[in-house]
Amino acid sequence: MNADVAEVLDGACDLHVHPGPSPFPRRIGIKEAAEQAHAAGFRAILVKSHHHSMLPDIESSVLSSGPMPIPVLGGVALNNYVGGVNPVAVELAIHRGGRIVWFPTISSDRHICAHSDELRFPTTDHALTVGAAIEVLDENGKLIPAVHDVLDLIAEHDLILSTGHMAPNEVTAVLTEAKQRGIGRLLVNHPNFVIEADEDLVRHWIALGATVEHSLCMYDDRSSFCNWEPAELVRLIRLLGPENTIFGSDLGQRGNPLPVEGYERVIGDLLAAGVSVADLRTMTVENTAALAGVS
Repeated sequence: MNADVAEVLDGACDLHVHPGPSPFPRRIGIKEAAEQAHAAGFRAILVKSHHHSMLPDIESSVLSSGPMPIPVLGGVALNNYVGGVNPVAVELAIHRGGRIVWFPTISSDRHICAHSDELRFPTTDHALTVGAAIEVLDENGKLIPAVHDVLDLIAEHDLILSTGHMAPNEVTAVLTEAKQRGIGRLLVNHPNFVIEADEDLVRHWIALGATVEHSLCMYDDRSSFCNWEPAELVRLIRLLGPENTIFGSDLGQRGNPLPVEGYERVIGDLLAAGVSVADLRTMTVENTAALAGVS
Protein backbone atom coordinates (compact mmCIF):
# COMPACT_ATOMS: atom_id res chain seq x y z
CA MET A 1 0.00 0.00 0.00
CA ASN A 2 1.19 3.49 -0.86
CA ALA A 3 2.67 5.20 2.23
CA ASP A 4 0.36 8.23 1.95
CA VAL A 5 -2.71 5.99 1.68
CA ALA A 6 -1.48 3.97 4.66
CA GLU A 7 -1.12 7.20 6.65
CA VAL A 8 -4.73 8.14 5.86
CA LEU A 9 -6.06 4.72 6.87
CA ASP A 10 -4.19 4.42 10.16
CA GLY A 11 -7.05 4.26 12.66
CA ALA A 12 -9.85 4.41 10.08
CA CYS A 13 -13.31 2.90 10.53
CA ASP A 14 -15.26 1.41 7.64
CA LEU A 15 -18.90 1.74 8.67
CA HIS A 16 -20.36 0.06 5.57
CA VAL A 17 -19.02 -3.46 4.94
CA HIS A 18 -21.12 -6.19 3.28
CA PRO A 19 -19.73 -9.61 4.28
CA GLY A 20 -21.49 -12.95 4.23
CA PRO A 21 -23.64 -14.66 5.22
CA SER A 22 -26.24 -12.97 3.05
CA PRO A 23 -28.84 -13.83 0.41
CA PHE A 24 -26.77 -11.52 -1.80
CA PRO A 25 -23.64 -13.42 -2.93
CA ARG A 26 -20.65 -12.18 -0.97
CA ARG A 27 -16.91 -12.45 -1.54
CA ILE A 28 -15.79 -12.23 2.07
CA GLY A 29 -16.86 -13.34 5.54
CA ILE A 30 -16.96 -11.33 8.75
CA LYS A 31 -13.70 -12.60 10.25
CA GLU A 32 -11.79 -12.20 7.00
CA ALA A 33 -13.13 -8.66 6.56
CA ALA A 34 -11.96 -7.79 10.08
CA GLU A 35 -8.54 -9.34 9.53
CA GLN A 36 -7.98 -7.50 6.26
CA ALA A 37 -9.09 -4.20 7.77
CA HIS A 38 -6.82 -4.74 10.77
CA ALA A 39 -3.86 -5.47 8.49
CA ALA A 40 -4.52 -2.18 6.67
CA GLY A 41 -4.54 -0.19 9.94
CA PHE A 42 -8.29 0.16 10.52
CA ARG A 43 -9.49 0.41 14.12
CA ALA A 44 -13.04 -0.94 13.53
CA ILE A 45 -15.55 -2.02 10.92
CA LEU A 46 -19.35 -2.08 10.86
CA VAL A 47 -21.00 -4.94 8.96
CA LYS A 48 -24.39 -4.73 7.29
CA SER A 49 -27.04 -6.99 5.83
CA HIS A 50 -30.19 -5.76 4.12
CA HIS A 51 -32.01 -8.93 5.16
CA HIS A 52 -31.16 -9.72 8.77
CA SER A 53 -29.26 -8.51 11.80
CA MET A 54 -25.63 -9.62 11.52
CA LEU A 55 -25.12 -9.54 15.28
CA PRO A 56 -25.74 -13.30 15.74
CA ASP A 57 -23.36 -13.93 12.83
CA ILE A 58 -20.67 -11.85 14.49
CA GLU A 59 -21.13 -13.87 17.68
CA SER A 60 -21.04 -17.15 15.74
CA SER A 61 -17.85 -16.12 13.96
CA VAL A 62 -16.18 -15.37 17.29
CA LEU A 63 -17.33 -18.68 18.76
CA SER A 64 -16.09 -20.67 15.76
CA SER A 65 -12.82 -18.90 14.99
CA GLY A 66 -11.84 -16.80 18.00
CA PRO A 67 -11.85 -13.09 18.85
CA MET A 68 -11.91 -10.45 16.15
CA PRO A 69 -8.66 -8.49 15.71
CA ILE A 70 -10.59 -5.20 15.82
CA PRO A 71 -14.10 -4.28 16.97
CA VAL A 72 -16.79 -5.46 14.55
CA LEU A 73 -20.03 -3.52 14.96
CA GLY A 74 -23.47 -4.29 13.59
CA GLY A 75 -27.13 -3.43 13.73
CA VAL A 76 -30.43 -4.03 11.99
CA ALA A 77 -31.96 -2.75 8.75
CA LEU A 78 -35.70 -2.19 9.01
CA ASN A 79 -36.73 -4.03 5.86
CA ASN A 80 -39.53 -6.54 5.30
CA TYR A 81 -37.32 -9.42 6.40
CA VAL A 82 -37.36 -8.22 10.03
CA GLY A 83 -40.94 -6.96 9.97
CA GLY A 84 -40.30 -3.48 8.63
CA VAL A 85 -40.28 -0.56 11.06
CA ASN A 86 -40.30 -2.98 13.96
CA PRO A 87 -39.35 -1.75 17.45
CA VAL A 88 -39.11 -5.37 18.65
CA ALA A 89 -36.39 -6.10 16.08
CA VAL A 90 -34.54 -2.97 17.20
CA GLU A 91 -34.83 -3.98 20.84
CA LEU A 92 -33.42 -7.43 20.05
CA ALA A 93 -30.50 -5.90 18.15
CA ILE A 94 -29.77 -3.60 21.10
CA HIS A 95 -29.59 -6.55 23.48
CA ARG A 96 -27.14 -8.31 21.12
CA GLY A 97 -24.86 -5.26 21.09
CA GLY A 98 -26.25 -3.40 18.08
CA ARG A 99 -24.89 0.06 17.35
CA ILE A 100 -26.90 1.18 14.31
CA VAL A 101 -30.44 1.14 12.96
CA TRP A 102 -30.92 1.55 9.23
CA PHE A 103 -34.32 2.78 8.21
CA PRO A 104 -35.70 0.91 5.17
CA THR A 105 -33.18 0.21 2.44
CA ILE A 106 -34.19 -2.42 -0.13
CA SER A 107 -37.79 -2.36 1.18
CA SER A 108 -38.22 1.40 0.81
CA ASP A 109 -40.54 2.60 -1.93
CA ARG A 110 -37.66 4.63 -3.33
CA HIS A 111 -35.44 1.55 -3.72
CA ILE A 112 -38.18 -0.70 -5.09
CA CYS A 113 -39.13 1.91 -7.70
CA ALA A 114 -35.49 2.49 -8.66
CA HIS A 115 -34.47 -1.17 -8.79
CA SER A 116 -33.62 -2.22 -12.33
CA ASP A 117 -30.74 -3.56 -14.39
CA GLU A 118 -29.48 0.02 -14.65
CA LEU A 119 -29.18 0.23 -10.85
CA ARG A 120 -26.81 -2.78 -10.97
CA PHE A 121 -27.90 -3.88 -7.50
CA PRO A 122 -27.07 -7.54 -6.72
CA THR A 123 -29.70 -10.26 -6.94
CA THR A 124 -30.24 -12.86 -4.25
CA ASP A 125 -28.89 -16.38 -4.62
CA HIS A 126 -32.47 -17.69 -4.47
CA ALA A 127 -35.85 -16.11 -5.07
CA LEU A 128 -37.09 -13.89 -2.26
CA THR A 129 -40.38 -12.04 -2.05
CA VAL A 130 -39.79 -8.30 -2.18
CA GLY A 131 -43.00 -7.47 -0.33
CA ALA A 132 -44.83 -4.19 -0.20
CA ALA A 133 -42.89 -0.97 0.19
CA ILE A 134 -42.45 0.05 3.82
CA GLU A 135 -44.01 3.39 4.62
CA VAL A 136 -42.74 5.65 7.40
CA LEU A 137 -45.33 8.37 6.76
CA ASP A 138 -49.10 8.14 7.01
CA GLU A 139 -51.61 9.53 4.50
CA ASN A 140 -51.22 12.97 6.12
CA GLY A 141 -47.44 12.99 5.79
CA LYS A 142 -46.88 12.36 9.51
CA LEU A 143 -44.51 9.76 10.91
CA ILE A 144 -46.29 6.53 11.81
CA PRO A 145 -46.34 5.51 15.50
CA ALA A 146 -43.77 2.70 15.02
CA VAL A 147 -41.20 5.25 13.84
CA HIS A 148 -41.61 7.16 17.10
CA ASP A 149 -41.11 3.91 19.04
CA VAL A 150 -37.92 3.16 17.10
CA LEU A 151 -36.65 6.72 17.64
CA ASP A 152 -37.27 6.34 21.37
CA LEU A 153 -35.01 3.26 21.41
CA ILE A 154 -32.32 4.95 19.32
CA ALA A 155 -32.32 7.96 21.63
CA GLU A 156 -32.29 5.88 24.80
CA HIS A 157 -29.36 3.74 23.69
CA ASP A 158 -27.42 6.42 21.74
CA LEU A 159 -27.42 4.41 18.52
CA ILE A 160 -26.54 5.57 15.03
CA LEU A 161 -29.65 6.37 13.00
CA SER A 162 -29.12 5.76 9.30
CA THR A 163 -31.76 7.00 6.88
CA GLY A 164 -31.24 4.04 4.53
CA HIS A 165 -32.65 4.30 1.02
CA MET A 166 -35.76 6.33 1.80
CA ALA A 167 -37.11 9.11 -0.40
CA PRO A 168 -35.94 12.65 0.39
CA ASN A 169 -39.21 13.71 2.05
CA GLU A 170 -39.08 10.64 4.31
CA VAL A 171 -35.44 11.33 5.20
CA THR A 172 -36.31 14.92 6.09
CA ALA A 173 -39.22 13.85 8.30
CA VAL A 174 -37.17 11.28 10.21
CA LEU A 175 -34.16 13.57 10.67
CA THR A 176 -36.33 16.48 11.81
CA GLU A 177 -37.99 14.36 14.48
CA ALA A 178 -34.64 12.82 15.47
CA LYS A 179 -33.14 16.27 16.00
CA GLN A 180 -36.08 17.28 18.17
CA ARG A 181 -35.46 14.21 20.31
CA GLY A 182 -31.76 15.04 20.68
CA ILE A 183 -30.49 12.03 18.73
CA GLY A 184 -26.87 12.86 18.05
CA ARG A 185 -25.66 10.12 15.70
CA LEU A 186 -27.38 10.74 12.35
CA LEU A 187 -26.16 9.28 9.08
CA VAL A 188 -27.31 9.76 5.49
CA ASN A 189 -26.08 7.06 3.11
CA HIS A 190 -25.06 7.88 -0.49
CA PRO A 191 -27.57 10.71 -1.12
CA ASN A 192 -26.77 10.70 -4.85
CA PHE A 193 -27.51 6.96 -5.29
CA VAL A 194 -31.13 5.69 -5.24
CA ILE A 195 -32.15 8.59 -2.96
CA GLU A 196 -31.14 11.21 -5.55
CA ALA A 197 -31.50 14.10 -3.15
CA ASP A 198 -31.17 17.73 -4.16
CA GLU A 199 -27.86 19.08 -2.88
CA ASP A 200 -29.50 22.01 -1.09
CA LEU A 201 -31.65 19.48 0.76
CA VAL A 202 -28.53 17.48 1.70
CA ARG A 203 -27.10 20.66 3.21
CA HIS A 204 -30.35 21.02 5.16
CA TRP A 205 -29.90 17.49 6.50
CA ILE A 206 -26.39 18.44 7.61
CA ALA A 207 -27.89 21.45 9.41
CA LEU A 208 -30.17 19.00 11.23
CA GLY A 209 -27.03 17.24 12.48
CA ALA A 210 -26.53 14.52 9.88
CA THR A 211 -23.22 13.23 8.59
CA VAL A 212 -23.15 12.23 4.92
CA GLU A 213 -21.57 8.95 3.88
CA HIS A 214 -20.23 8.40 0.38
CA SER A 215 -19.82 4.81 -0.81
CA LEU A 216 -16.36 4.28 -2.28
CA CYS A 217 -17.60 1.46 -4.50
CA MET A 218 -19.37 4.10 -6.59
CA TYR A 219 -16.06 5.79 -7.48
CA ASP A 220 -13.92 2.67 -8.05
CA ASP A 221 -13.95 1.73 -11.74
CA ARG A 222 -13.46 -1.95 -10.88
CA SER A 223 -16.78 -2.05 -9.04
CA SER A 224 -20.13 -3.01 -10.54
CA PHE A 225 -21.57 -0.03 -8.64
CA CYS A 226 -19.25 2.54 -10.21
CA ASN A 227 -21.32 5.50 -11.37
CA TRP A 228 -18.95 8.46 -11.16
CA GLU A 229 -15.34 9.49 -11.61
CA PRO A 230 -13.37 10.39 -8.45
CA ALA A 231 -13.61 14.04 -9.52
CA GLU A 232 -17.30 13.95 -8.60
CA LEU A 233 -16.42 12.77 -5.09
CA VAL A 234 -13.91 15.62 -4.80
CA ARG A 235 -16.68 18.04 -5.77
CA LEU A 236 -19.04 16.62 -3.15
CA ILE A 237 -16.38 16.78 -0.43
CA ARG A 238 -15.79 20.44 -1.20
CA LEU A 239 -19.52 21.17 -1.45
CA LEU A 240 -20.50 19.51 1.84
CA GLY A 241 -17.26 19.91 3.79
CA PRO A 242 -14.90 17.23 5.13
CA GLU A 243 -16.22 17.93 8.62
CA ASN A 244 -19.65 16.64 7.52
CA THR A 245 -18.46 13.70 5.43
CA ILE A 246 -17.42 10.09 5.92
CA PHE A 247 -16.59 7.23 3.58
CA GLY A 248 -17.75 3.63 3.66
CA SER A 249 -16.51 0.99 1.29
CA ASP A 250 -20.01 -0.47 0.68
CA LEU A 251 -18.11 -3.50 -0.59
CA GLY A 252 -17.98 -7.23 0.01
CA GLN A 253 -20.08 -8.35 -2.96
CA ARG A 254 -18.92 -11.23 -5.12
CA GLY A 255 -17.14 -9.93 -8.20
CA ASN A 256 -16.26 -6.56 -6.68
CA PRO A 257 -13.04 -5.32 -5.04
CA LEU A 258 -12.57 -6.17 -1.39
CA PRO A 259 -13.41 -3.37 1.07
CA VAL A 260 -9.77 -2.53 1.80
CA GLU A 261 -8.98 -2.56 -1.93
CA GLY A 262 -11.74 -0.01 -2.51
CA TYR A 263 -10.23 2.29 0.10
CA GLU A 264 -6.75 1.90 -1.34
CA ARG A 265 -7.88 2.79 -4.87
CA VAL A 266 -10.21 5.70 -4.11
CA ILE A 267 -8.12 7.28 -1.34
CA GLY A 268 -5.18 7.17 -3.76
CA ASP A 269 -7.31 8.88 -6.41
CA LEU A 270 -8.39 11.59 -3.95
CA LEU A 271 -4.81 12.25 -2.89
CA ALA A 272 -3.81 12.54 -6.55
CA ALA A 273 -6.67 15.01 -7.05
CA GLY A 274 -5.31 17.27 -4.31
CA VAL A 275 -7.42 16.32 -1.29
CA SER A 276 -5.13 16.67 1.72
CA VAL A 277 -4.09 13.90 4.07
CA ALA A 278 -5.56 15.96 6.94
CA ASP A 279 -8.98 16.23 5.26
CA LEU A 280 -8.97 12.56 4.34
CA ARG A 281 -8.15 11.58 7.92
CA THR A 282 -10.97 13.80 9.13
CA MET A 283 -13.38 11.81 6.96
CA THR A 284 -11.97 8.30 7.41
CA VAL A 285 -10.69 8.40 11.00
CA GLU A 286 -12.05 11.25 13.12
CA ASN A 287 -15.63 11.51 11.86
CA THR A 288 -16.19 7.76 11.63
CA ALA A 289 -14.82 7.08 15.12
CA ALA A 290 -16.96 9.86 16.61
CA LEU A 291 -20.08 8.61 14.85
CA ALA A 292 -19.52 4.99 15.90
CA GLY A 293 -18.32 5.84 19.40
CA VAL A 294 -15.08 3.89 19.15
CA SER A 295 -11.78 5.01 20.63
